[in-house]
Amino acid sequence: MLKSQPVTVSIARSVQPGYHRQFAAWAHAGQELAREWPGYLGSGWVRVSPASDEWHVMYRFSNVETLHDWDNSHERKWWIDGGGGLMEITRVEHRTGIEGWFDQPGDVSISVPETVVPPRWKQAVGIFLPFFPLSLLANIFLRPITADWPLVLAVLLNVCILTPIMTYLFLPLSTRLLRPWLQAPRKQRTSRKPR
Repeated sequence: MLKSQPVTVSIARSVQPGYHRQFAAWAHAGQELAREWPGYLGSGWVRVSPASDEWHVMYRFSNVETLHDWDNSHERKWWIDGGGGLMEITRVEHRTGIEGWFDQPGDVSISVPETVVPPRWKQAVGIFLPFFPLSLLANIFLRPITADWPLVLAVLLNVCILTPIMTYLFLPLSTRLLRPWLQAPRKQRTSRKPR
């Protein structure tokens, strides 16, 4: 393999029956870990069919060195160890460039676009911005009614009123208004050395 070409790893995994939701969550966690790694270009996973236990997981790095660094990282080892009981690996392939990615006649090609998940701190800001003023207003307007109530009941009323308002009105609005910022690509880290 040429060192300067992007490298794609394709792994076929056989998932234990009944553990497909856990496997999808596990694969998503690995995708989130890899996303911050230097040289990461993308990843995805797809189930062969709804009745199948076989899944195909693919990830791509900018070159052999960055792939090697990811494959030998403490983060990846921790992630792999966490999913050990869910599946077994049945096949692993490394491919560079476009070699090998042409389908044979009769093959079905499935492409799964990668979703952009904002970092948790951005998610927290997106929730805080509508929640703080709404909570403040609710406390101001409910205070005359709930001033003599036990704290637990006053908080319960506040939560019962604010939860649907936040869920159906303000969080969708906040997400829509902040979408360009929330989904902005993450900056590449220049270097990362294992400890």
